[in-house]
Amino acid sequence: MKTTNISILGCGWLGLPLAKSLLSKSCEVKGSTTSENKLDVLKNAGISPFQIQLGENQIIGNIEDFLKETNVLVIDIPPGLRRETTASNEMTFVNKVKTLIPFIEKSGVQKVVFVSSTSVYGDSFPVIEITEETKPNPDTESGKQLVIAETLLQSNPHFKTNVIRFGGLLGEDRHPVKFLAGRTNVENSNAPVNMIQREDCIGIIETIIGKELRQAQSDKWEWNQTFNAVAPQHPTRKAYYHKKAEILNLPLPTFAENSESKGKIISSEKVETILGYSFQKEI
Repeated sequence: MKTTNISILGCGWLGLPLAKSLLSKSCEVKGSTTSENKLDVLKNAGISPFQIQLGENQIIGNIEDFLKETNVLVIDIPPGLRRETTASNEMTFVNKVKTLIPFIEKSGVQKVVFVSSTSVYGDSFPVIEITEETKPNPDTESGKQLVIAETLLQSNPHFKTNVIRFGGLLGEDRHPVKFLAGRTNVENSNAPVNMIQREDCIGIIETIIGKELRQAQSDKWEWNQTFNAVAPQHPTRKAYYHKKAEILNLPLPTFAENSESKGKIISSEKVETILGYSFQKEI
């Protein structure tokens, strides 16, 4: 991977280790945070630090310099929506993306990677396999706003956007079994899980960036694509969380057995065939 300028909007749980990994591959990296206290963390890691806060009507911080001379912009800002849809609920996350887009246009950035989520598909009964051709049908407010944000970015004529829909994010410091341990009557015992390790998230983003830097041109590769990204293993929720609870010496969650399970199986075949990526870590 040759030297290039990459800007990561949102150096959090995924964005910061991604930035560090890109630095190790001779990339020049700018990173943003909303916290002044984290600026030194970025600087000490070799990342050019920017304090940037996206608002619905304005951006606080030097977004112009952050985007200047950027070859690839990675947008990794979670919706952060906790409430379900109500009549008065505004498109908070969508409005932030709308506020950002004119700055991307003005900067001349040509390529964007947008970190999204498989929550855009919702769950179904019976369980079905989901591919990138499946029409999104989100059942959460964050999923609904992610779909709109994806469309806004991919339909913009001034730059091209690859969307990556990650499944449940896993890492040494992050595992959902910790929140389920000891709980009772947990629903959807037979629903398949759709998870991905942080290392593979980073690997997939770097593969996309690497293709851009090599100016990969083929019948199979072009920008403005959408990729589902989850590990190829899909055990049931009950089997998976019981196994993980035992490994971590946590109380086993108890699942409700008298209700039918709904869910989905996310296929990552496109990541493996079009990107040529091989998953490195099991969930």
